[in-house]
Amino acid sequence: MTPRDKASKRREVFVASDPANHGTLVGQVDGSQFPIGGPDGIGHVSPGPNPYDLLSTSLAACTAMTVRFHARRRKLPLVRVKVGVSFHHGANGERDSFERTLVLEGELDTQQRAFLLEAANLCPIGELLGISADIHTRPDAATSSHNASTQASYEDDLAELHIPYIEAD
Repeated sequence: MTPRDKASKRREVFVASDPANHGTLVGQVDGSQFPIGGPDGIGHVSPGPNPYDLLSTSLAACTAMTVRFHARRRKLPLVRVKVGVSFHHGANGERDSFERTLVLEGELDTQQRAFLLEAANLCPIGELLGISADIHTRPDAATSSHNASTQASYEDDLAELHIPYIEAD
């Protein structure tokens, strides 16, 4: 496959309201469907992962795949990788950020763990998000550098947006 062939391929994701379920948003990727949480236009917030959750999930999934790929390529004894991601709004004009936590299970030595921690930074979604947000990666044993007051709240973001309520006919 040439770079041009690769660039011309695309995968389309759909999000549509479900009239059978009070207009709840539903995401669809190929045959998979999932609810998307957020404002429903009439004053309620629908359950399900919100856009920040989905963005964080994309970073976590891509990171796990990247770490697993590099471990297999080097034949490292990685048994399991678990990636946690949290999103934080930048306070006072600072950049938004993601905090990524890696749990690496297996008979890995210190050098192998450091290599896989660095490999997490090669994640393509992380590179894309890193253009407008900072991404901090840490092993599970470290403590968070963010405090709870800067953690993103989707409800707070919704309160800052002007979302008109739609009166029922």
